[in-house]
Amino acid sequence: MRYKADRHALPPFPENGILLVDKPGNWTSFDVVNKLRWHFNIPKIGHCGTLDPAATGLLVLMVGKYTRLAERYTGHDKSYVAEILLGTRTSSYDLDGEVLREESTAHLTPERVSAALNQFRGEIMQVPPMTSALKQGGRKLCDLARKGIEVERQARPVTVHQLEELSLELPKIKIAVSCSKGTYIRSIAHDLGEALGCGATLASLRRTACGEFSLDMAYPMEKLTAMTQEELIPYLKKVDEGCLI
Repeated sequence: MRYKADRHALPPFPENGILLVDKPGNWTSFDVVNKLRWHFNIPKIGHCGTLDPAATGLLVLMVGKYTRLAERYTGHDKSYVAEILLGTRTSSYDLDGEVLREESTAHLTPERVSAALNQFRGEIMQVPPMTSALKQGGRKLCDLARKGIEVERQARPVTVHQLEELSLELPKIKIAVSCSKGTYIRSIAHDLGEALGCGATLASLRRTACGEFSLDMAYPMEKLTAMTQEELIPYLKKVDEGCLI
């Protein structure tokens, strides 16, 4: 998305802080950053950990000199609520990709699915999806995937602190996950499908927490973009600014 605004009608946004946004679906994380940059004329703004376009939920933004803290908050643990569709394999491990194959889930029982989830708790090895933004050989995997190129990826250690089964209505299962930086929920969905022998893909994803920030502290884009510069200032969160010197 590209946004145009009369930036000369506004002075540069004068404040610094952390802005918590409830990202809507079908927006990239950069779309959110770009929209707010133009709307409020914010010279420096960035996010702390991208969300896929189809995903929704908590996006932590750093405004002004707080952009120096981006790396710190990117490394925090994150929490999600995810819906997984069993019996469907896709190229991207989510519904944005091409459906490769659909398989029967008639052999599955709630007990078997619950048992399979156990292997995704604790410290696990995970292969990142080709649609991730990780770089290999100096090139992003997602850029290679868009060209139809698939390369071998090394499994990496990640930690799933908590994985709770919220509901199970075959062929769908909804889970809540709390995990370390670099954990791909799409890969959990894909690997669960492999463990069950029927394939699976991520149907929906919503980020509910990042470090000490939770989704109930965030604001929807439609509310933020209806504000003036002055009205936005009280919505910025502050930390000890001594760490910014």
